[in-house]
Amino acid sequence: MVARRGPAPKPNAVRRNTTHALGTHTLSEEPVEGRALPKSLGIQTTAARRFWKTWATAPQTQRWAETDWAELEITVKLVDAFYLGDAKLAGEIRQRVGRWGATTEDRARLRMSFDQQAREEREETSEPPRGVTSIDRYRQAFTAP
Repeated sequence: MVARRGPAPKPNAVRRNTTHALGTHTLSEEPVEGRALPKSLGIQTTAARRFWKTWATAPQTQRWAETDWAELEITVKLVDAFYLGDAKLAGEIRQRVGRWGATTEDRARLRMSFDQQAREEREETSEPPRGVTSIDRYRQAFTAP
């Protein structure tokens, strides 16, 4: 009899890191209507208004709860103060938008991906502008016997 250290392995061992505990999030690239910037926030800069519009219409907001929108309101106030000259807020703003999946790296960490099938369908149905030949058609013209 061979002595083993530790517990015996499970009969059907499964890798633990193949799926994330919170799952993955597929985002649609369809345009989102978003919400209007509340006038009560008193936003002064156009950059902060643009920040609001960008995030209010982002694909991530399709599943946002009221608490997420409240966070966006707080963050847009920080962005407004940043553009009014308070550079100390840059790190805080970056942390907040990182939690929403602002960059490709953030979305990878949060396991967010855009709906590839919808993107492919859009590409197939879109016709090139007049006078422009698809590279695939161009290649087929020269490779056909």
